[in-house]
Amino acid sequence: MGLNDSPGAMRNGRGLSDQWAESVVVRPRTTERHITVHKRLVLGFALSILTLIIVTAVAVVLSLRFEECGGQDRDGATGETGPRGSGGSARLNGSRGERTGDRGDEEALHPWRNSRLPGTVRPRHYDLRLAVYMDNFTFSGEVSIELECVNATRFIVLQTDRLEAGAGGRSANRPGGGAIRVHRHFPFPANQMYVVVLHRELKPMRVYRLNMSFDAAIEDELLGFFRSSYTLQRERRYLAVTQFSPIHARKAFPCFDEPVYKATFSLTLRHDPQYTSLANMPVESSSLSDEDGWVTNRFARTPRMSTYYLAWAVCNFTYKETQTNSGVTIRLYARPDAVASGAGDYALDITRRLLGFYQDYFKVQYSLPKLDLLAVPKHPYAAMENWGLSVFVEQKILLDAEVSSSSYQMELTMVVVHEICHQWFGDLVTPVWWEDVWLKEGFAHFFEYVGTDFLFPKWNMEKQRFLTDVLHEVMLLDGLSSSHPISQEVEQATDIDRVFDWIAYKKGAALIRMLANVMGQPLFQKGLNDYLLSHMYGNAAMRSEGRDIEIREMMDRWTLQMGYPVITISKNQSEQLPTHYITVSQEHFLYGQEVRRNNSLQWQVPLTVAVGNASAVCLESLIWINNKTEFHGIGQMGDNTWLLGNINQTGYFRVNYDLQNWKLLIQQLHTKPQVISVGNRAGLIDDAFNLARAGYLPQGVPLQLIGYLPEETSFLPWHAASRALYQLDKLLDRTEEYRLFSDYVLKQVASRYHQMGWPTNGAHPEGNVLQASYQTEELQRELIMLACSFGNKQCHRQAVAYISDWISSNKNRIPPNIRDIVYCTGVSLMDEDVWEFIWMKFHSSNAVSEKKILLEALTCSDNTFLLNRLLNLSLTSDLVPEQDVIDVIIHVGRNPQGRNLAWRYFREKWDVLNARYGEALFMNSKLISGVTEFLNTERELNELKEFIQSSGVGAGPALPRALEIVEGNVRWHRLHQRQFYQWLRKPPGPALG
Repeated sequence: MGLNDSPGAMRNGRGLSDQWAESVVVRPRTTERHITVHKRLVLGFALSILTLIIVTAVAVVLSLRFEECGGQDRDGATGETGPRGSGGSARLNGSRGERTGDRGDEEALHPWRNSRLPGTVRPRHYDLRLAVYMDNFTFSGEVSIELECVNATRFIVLQTDRLEAGAGGRSANRPGGGAIRVHRHFPFPANQMYVVVLHRELKPMRVYRLNMSFDAAIEDELLGFFRSSYTLQRERRYLAVTQFSPIHARKAFPCFDEPVYKATFSLTLRHDPQYTSLANMPVESSSLSDEDGWVTNRFARTPRMSTYYLAWAVCNFTYKETQTNSGVTIRLYARPDAVASGAGDYALDITRRLLGFYQDYFKVQYSLPKLDLLAVPKHPYAAMENWGLSVFVEQKILLDAEVSSSSYQMELTMVVVHEICHQWFGDLVTPVWWEDVWLKEGFAHFFEYVGTDFLFPKWNMEKQRFLTDVLHEVMLLDGLSSSHPISQEVEQATDIDRVFDWIAYKKGAALIRMLANVMGQPLFQKGLNDYLLSHMYGNAAMRSEGRDIEIREMMDRWTLQMGYPVITISKNQSEQLPTHYITVSQEHFLYGQEVRRNNSLQWQVPLTVAVGNASAVCLESLIWINNKTEFHGIGQMGDNTWLLGNINQTGYFRVNYDLQNWKLLIQQLHTKPQVISVGNRAGLIDDAFNLARAGYLPQGVPLQLIGYLPEETSFLPWHAASRALYQLDKLLDRTEEYRLFSDYVLKQVASRYHQMGWPTNGAHPEGNVLQASYQTEELQRELIMLACSFGNKQCHRQAVAYISDWISSNKNRIPPNIRDIVYCTGVSLMDEDVWEFIWMKFHSSNAVSEKKILLEALTCSDNTFLLNRLLNLSLTSDLVPEQDVIDVIIHVGRNPQGRNLAWRYFREKWDVLNARYGEALFMNSKLISGVTEFLNTERELNELKEFIQSSGVGAGPALPRALEIVEGNVRWHRLHQRQFYQWLRKPPGPALG
């Protein structure tokens, strides 16, 4: 899931071809009563193939065996007092539920009181039949679930939410045998469970069939089976689509809605013939009713998979299709006008190429006969990787080459690459429980860069853009004391959203990249192949300096501990050691290290070190750091040789040096920067700014370091610098001496900005989209953004001229790659008429990429009346798409003139926002982070504390994280602002500090 594996064994599904294999395994947990496993997850590689995941676990595949549930009610006593279902159906969300009693054996007597399913029965196959009524947005259904009894029980406990459900005929049938009468059935809404109590026990190792009927609404929200709409030729048209991850299949049909309960699915959809229906598998048969003319589509049986990957849609879209060399049919479904305009052609083409790439890379064939890409107007996430039916929000898959920027196209490309990777890591190999979600998301996020490099080798994404967009970004979060290990316990359904964050996605990807570099490409690739095929886990040993470095032990430290270390390297100052020795120490990096520090954390660090001088890098070596402080010999060093750690930033840690070494590195950058690789130039910038912010370095070190930027010709160091400068801008833009900072930034930018100039307006030539010019275009864009953001007058004049020409000629001649910068700058500098002009263009544009940047431009106004108007319209009208409301609030908050407005609006509308977006993963976290990260005064800190105390329930870890960030902002002003401005006021000299 895009903003979204575990060890075990694999077996072929019953009645399926060998290629449709189950690949579910069990995450180590001692708290689960239905699965016996060991205590913890670790990451490593198998003994024979150095497979990527090491788990100290007894890998138990659900379809192979379950452990006996303790305390099973075998004497027939139930002890429940809930509502009795004497027939028909029971309403799920209005029940009085069950009376609370003593906790001792309660879970044995009342298994539905446990937050997890009891495991006494398991599903083997669902036969699901739905009738979809698009005229009144309801659906009804029947499901027949083939169950295998694992332990004798009178209870069948499964999950439902917001359904009117009942046990059809009040019976459980045994194929070839008689029916077992249902004693009663009732909901238990507290755990979103539905309980069927039988008159007699189910017998172990026997197969039964449970029949249930249900009805529900097609909701106007973004989860479960929900509806959306679009306008075509002034006619509003509707569609309905599913979003089941992580726990929302239960909103659409009664099921065992936990990832470990894999089963096969046969789906039948009945609906008005004006609509088309889609599902994971192709249509197997289709028929028209003689009575009402409705169409009934029966889809082929799926492979075994988790409920949250089941998907279907009912829409009146059209499609284009292509086919891979191996015969897989790929279709892109979208609005008819979008398909006709060719907006889906790019995504369709790269999907075809990516399926071939992943099959070659993983040496595992794509498992299904088709893959549909569905572009929907409204979706809670960028995309969802349902097996065979991946769903994308339109902005992440439709491309208009005439108006889309290279940045937009790069983002779209990476979303598609991510979701296609999930067809292997996620669909084929599924985490057994949500605490392991980082595995599938970490792999998919890492392969965003590997797969994009396959499509566009000259972009060099994995070695360059990965650093700024993944490594540097996630280290900001993971350097907080409110961070968490990437593998964390999940007990309740309400805890699941905690594991879907950038720590899981981006830190997971960074650790996988670090491990891949330690192992080398051939072993890494072979490990992936065996991981997907066999799931056999073991240990791998690596030799370094005469010692065995175990992958398992190394990765334990990185996956089971929060945060990361800062490695400090200094030349040897001891007379007892030779001069070619260096001192290396590690400690837990924290932004609040002045007030709190965890000295107990320690990592095994694969540290690459280079020794260089003014003209060349003389020596590179790999050393393993296992202790708090170590001494290592790496070669002869003189007074003018410098040390550089973490070559090309393949490791997940920061590197600090003694001040003399920083001085030598800065001199090197100012005299001959190309001696240091482009990745390390970016890394030095990011490390220096963040070490200074956390108090490890004087504030002047990073400012002096970026003094070399006028000579920098590569995009990546500029991108790293701009990210760091924008972080400082958030802290400083309301201070009295802000001009000192903005003038210093403009001084670094001016010469390179004028040299690069502005792009000409021309569409990308056919077949050459974003090729060799990508790095140049991105550098040019970065410089224009910095120049306009920090007040370069020539940049402002150029932006205003572009907007004025557009208004007067009604022809948009602004180059697509810089439209967002020009729009925002023009709106901020020009009058209300320009804002109204952009508002009009936002409503009239049909290009999804253009609508996105037009909407964001409206938030750039200095007019607080217009900003207030936009905020109110976003939440109370249909004029702003529902999934864009959060972005509007965040972008208003990024505007210094709108910061207080957005912060106040967020607090006033919190109940409405939380009700609308609270269940959607990422949404609340994104909103909370976006409106609070700019707060940096004592008054704002106190307001945040008051808000958390009064209204912060239900926001998960986002509010504690926001509180720590704002506390850090306030602390930085108290401890470092004075020193920062002191350095800017004096002429730069050779000394640091």
